[in-house]
Parts: sequence; structure tokens; C-alpha cells
Amino acid sequence: MIILISGASHTGKTVLAQKLLEKYDIPYLSIDHLKMGLIRSGNTELTAEDSQEKLTAYLWPIVLEMIKTAVENHQNLIVEGVYIPFDWKKDFSEQYLPYIRYCCLIMTTRYIENNYSDIIKYADGIEKRLDDSDLDREELIRNNEENLKACQKYDCNYLLIDDEYLVDFDVDMGSRK
Repeated sequence: MIILISGASHTGKTVLAQKLLEKYDIPYLSIDHLKMGLIRSGNTELTAEDSQEKLTAYLWPIVLEMIKTAVENHQNLIVEGVYIPFDWKKDFSEQYLPYIRYCCLIMTTRYIENNYSDIIKYADGIEKRLDDSDLDREELIRNNEENLKACQKYDCNYLLIDDEYLVDFDVDMGSRK
């Protein structure tokens, strides 16, 4: 089973991936780690400051082939990051889709407004961020609203975070032959 976790920055993608690793004993790939490895090693001229669109265009083809390889080898993998396009299904033939589950984490405007200080406070829950001082409440709201519209447009599963942050994702692991 492949589990794709997407969402805007600060929605808890890495926290959910860590929870699923602990619950199901499935390794996870942080696309941010892949990005930084490629940038720091000099294997790309892109930088961490490049646009999300530019980074997605570069990273997604690599991640896509990693997912296909995991499916072909009957391996489980969690992939998390903002660089999973909402139209991801178009990149897989029918033989792969039954083995992939997708979830986009989306915070409502109300949640962000009521919990902004906690969002900042828990930003380093799993991994240390270099500098979060420029995290803007309005941009966070805008990004989450855009993601909700994109999920609806592309018929993507999403988990709406509205009252409390109780993010979990049950996966039917089933058996594969």
C-alpha cells in the first residue's frame, strides 16, 4: 500500500506520516528530505526558495517512479509533502491505482484563526524548521482554501481540520498476492 499525504505547509503532514509509521510499521519518505538532498548535493540548480510549482515539476517525476517501484515490489510506503500534485492520478495506469491512498490535510479558516499560535508552537513537532518567522496567517488561510478547491476539482480525498487537531488516517492494508 502506498499512502500519499499532502497539504499546505504546517498542516501536520509529517506528524501524520510519523503516526502511521508507528501504527502500521510503514516507512515514510519526506519529499522535503529528497528535495534538500538533491539541492545540497548539487544535483539540481533549484533552491529551497524556488516556487512550489517549479519544485513539484522537478520532484514529482522522481517520486512518481519511486511509488511505481514500491507498488511493483509489493512494498508499503508513506510519501508526504506539498509536492504531490492534485492531479496525481493521471500519472498512474489502472494497475497502480488500487494500491494508492491519498489524503490532503486542510485546515479551515476558523481553525487557523482560533489556533494560529499553536500552529506556530508545534511547527517543529517532528523536524526542525530553519526559519518560520515569515509564516503569515493570511497566506496559510489562502493556501488551505486553494487546496480545498483543488481537492474538490480533482476529486481528491481530504481531511478537514476544523475544531480540534485530531488527525488520523485508517488504512485498509488488505493482503496482496
